[in-house]
Amino acid sequence: MINWKNIKEQLQEFLKEELSKTGLTKVTVGLSGGLDSAVVAILCKETFGDNMSCVLMPSQFSSKESIEDAVELCEKFNIKYEIKSIAPMVEAYIQNMDEDKLRIGNFSARMRMSVLYDTSSRDNSIVVGTSNKSELLLGYGTIFGDIACAINPIGEMYKSDEFEFAKFLGVTDSIINKKPSADLWEGQSDEEELGYSYSQMDEVLKFLVDENKTKEELISLGYDEKLIDLLNYRMKANAFKGKLPVIAKIKWS
Repeated sequence: MINWKNIKEQLQEFLKEELSKTGLTKVTVGLSGGLDSAVVAILCKETFGDNMSCVLMPSQFSSKESIEDAVELCEKFNIKYEIKSIAPMVEAYIQNMDEDKLRIGNFSARMRMSVLYDTSSRDNSIVVGTSNKSELLLGYGTIFGDIACAINPIGEMYKSDEFEFAKFLGVTDSIINKKPSADLWEGQSDEEELGYSYSQMDEVLKFLVDENKTKEELISLGYDEKLIDLLNYRMKANAFKGKLPVIAKIKWS
């Protein structure tokens, strides 16, 4: 049984310490209407009070429910928010782009992060990240888009565990009960795209990453070889997303 009260206190202490290091007093969170950003928004609200705010950034491809669910959460927890549509920016760019959903989705994610960082500049705040451990390990996010941030309180929390934490925090049912989705295009589903549920993937990821078990050991325990291969491939192929740019070392003499 996970002690969620203790986890919450650890994450709040992390947020306070990291913000204090910057010399700033405010934080900004991009709120999508999904589970990850809801959890982070509540943590920040309960840690910083009115020194935090959320930005809702719908595009022409966002579902109506995304904004409604995000607003409902803000109203329940008395969180300050503003709505800044990225639709004009996305539309201006994709006019000459082929209908590649992934490219459009990635561009949309980067436009949202541009808006967040501009808002943080205006408010003298820092951007708090909303990517969970499952997404970071699998590279299921856009580099310089939704992965970008100054600090991240949930990057060590698997998505499947996060549902229980969300219930503990009081996240609204409309958010907890919806299918995980980056909402980058109509009907987009994280789990359908990845081919497995987060509970299936996280169970194997915990063995691979936290317990350092081999593929052979997991197969002997009855786990699907195809799933193991997929996870190993994604972790290796997307590892670059979690690193700073590699800078060439020069020998000057």
